[in-house]
Amino acid sequence: MSSRKDFIKSAALLGAGTLLLPDKPDAKPLVNRTDPAPANWGDDTRLVISISMQFEAGGEPETGFDSPFPQNLQKGYTDLPAKTWFQYGYKEGIPRLLNLWDKYKIKVTSHTVAEAAKRNPDLAREIVKRGHEIAGHGLNWTPQYAMSYNEEKKFIKDGADIIKDITGQTTIGYNCNWLRRSKNTISILQELGFIYHIDDLSRDQPFLIPVNGRNFAVVPYSLRNNDIQLLEGRYFSSKQFGEQLLLEFEQLYEEGAKQKRQMSISTHDRISGTPAQVKVLDEFLAFASKKPGVKFMRKDDIARLTLSDKSALVDSNYM
Repeated sequence: MSSRKDFIKSAALLGAGTLLLPDKPDAKPLVNRTDPAPANWGDDTRLVISISMQFEAGGEPETGFDSPFPQNLQKGYTDLPAKTWFQYGYKEGIPRLLNLWDKYKIKVTSHTVAEAAKRNPDLAREIVKRGHEIAGHGLNWTPQYAMSYNEEKKFIKDGADIIKDITGQTTIGYNCNWLRRSKNTISILQELGFIYHIDDLSRDQPFLIPVNGRNFAVVPYSLRNNDIQLLEGRYFSSKQFGEQLLLEFEQLYEEGAKQKRQMSISTHDRISGTPAQVKVLDEFLAFASKKPGVKFMRKDDIARLTLSDKSALVDSNYM
């Protein structure tokens, strides 16, 4: 799987869903005029890979949560099999993923639902003990996009306070439930001392936005390399997910020779913590980690680096 030949073979298997376009030697690439030059990482890094490990299991509501089971239960009944599906995330999934990150000496960002950490405090502390970042992921699964300013501020702060009490780590990054923030979210985050959010799919590199007279970092997320979007037992197989990672890596690695590139990978406790998925991730990491110029980074480190980079892209017209 790690050889170029194997990669090409794997990519060919996906060709049925790929439209091949003829070369157009006279075509000029589109230029984003807000991109600064030089657009690189400031060293010999060619591609940064940032892995998210969502810690959500145990924080799901009693009813109305996402699971692979049909949502056809009569009102008032708890989906008991689905509850065990979530339990897998903290009983098996995160411990297995933590061992995988250790194998490659990779540090990740764990977006953590506060109530999940509260129900499994030893696991939350273990994540921090192994050198990973814990980032905010809400107090619980309540959507915050419809909250008032004060309601949302309390929701974010209460979650951050719980995580700080359990782990001793202050959360400085944030991920909304299904990325759905309100018009006030970023301003609230800046006010509470957060320095970045990830609820953005618009670029393959980090950038800055002005918030309340100061810069705030955006470390983009992805649905392309996201297990809950592609896999979850219903869409992709683990093998296909591995092929997706390889295709994305090859293209971004090629682009990284001339511009700043970041590859985002999202793993959820009860999905990517399964044996087959960890095996595929293991194979991908073995391949990617051997490539020169590849660096694995926590999102807080990416945010700090971007905030200190005088040549960083600034988007003054951010939504």
